[in-house]
Amino acid sequence: MENALVRAGRALRLVLLIALALLFLIPFYLLVRNGLATEADITAPDWTFFPRALQWGNIAELFADPNLPMARALLNSTVIAVATTLGTLLLASLAGYGLARIPYRHANAVFYAILGTLMVPAAVTFVPSFVLVSSLGWISTLRGLIIPTLFSAFACFIFRQYFLGFPRELEDAARVDGLGYWRTYWRVVVPNSRPVFAAVGTIVFIGAWNAFLWPLVIGQDREAWTVQVALSTFTTAQNVNLHELFLAAAVSILPLILVFFLLQRYIVAGVERTGIDD
Repeated sequence: MENALVRAGRALRLVLLIALALLFLIPFYLLVRNGLATEADITAPDWTFFPRALQWGNIAELFADPNLPMARALLNSTVIAVATTLGTLLLASLAGYGLARIPYRHANAVFYAILGTLMVPAAVTFVPSFVLVSSLGWISTLRGLIIPTLFSAFACFIFRQYFLGFPRELEDAARVDGLGYWRTYWRVVVPNSRPVFAAVGTIVFIGAWNAFLWPLVIGQDREAWTVQVALSTFTTAQNVNLHELFLAAAVSILPLILVFFLLQRYIVAGVERTGIDD
C-alpha cells in the first residue's frame, strides 16, 4: 500500500511538472509560430497549431528590413552584455574579496555604504549619470553604454558573502608559498569559485541584455541601438509588421536561452554557496 502511494505521488508530481513545463513553453511557441507565419495566418479567426506553410523567408526579411538594423542591434547587445558581465565580475569580485578578506578598519562601513546604494532609486541617479556621460562625449558610443553600468552593488554583496565562507586553508597555503592577496585571488580564489562566478555572470548578462531605458537614452544613433531599443520601434510604428515583431522577439531571446542552458548547472550551486545567511 505504501509503495502504491509513493508511485502515485511520483506520477502526480510528474504530471504537474509536465503541465507547468507546457504552460511555460506557450509564449515561446507563440513567438515561433507567429514569426514563421504570414499576416493572414496570424490574424485569421480560425486558429491552427502551425501554418500550413512555414515562412522561413521571414528570417531573411527581418534582417533585410531597412527600418530595423537587427543584425547591428544584436551585435551591439552582445558586445554590451559580454563587456558588462566581464567588467562587473572583475570589479565586484575584487571588491567582495577585499571586504571579506583584507583587514581594514572601515571595511564594514564601506560595505554598508555599498548596500545603501541599493536603496537609492535608479531614477535619482539617472539624470546625473546622463549629464556626466554627455559631458564626456559618450552619447551613442559603447563606452557610454557600458562603463556607467559596470559596478553592481548586488554582485558585490553576493561575492562578499561567498568569500566569507571560502576555505581559509587554501589561502593560508598560498601565503606559505609566498603569494600576496592579489596572486592568491587570481591563482587560488578565482579557480575555486567558478559556480558563483557563473551564477552572478548569468544574472548580470540577462540584466545587461534586457536593459532598455539607459540604451534608449544613450544610444541615440541607429548604429548604437540594442536589441531592446530596436524592438521598441515596432510599438511606435504606425503599421506594425506582426510576423517581424514576433520573429524579432524570438531571435532576441535565443542568446539568453543559450547562456542559461550552458550555465544552468552552476546557477543553483553558486547561489547555495553564497552564504547569504551569514
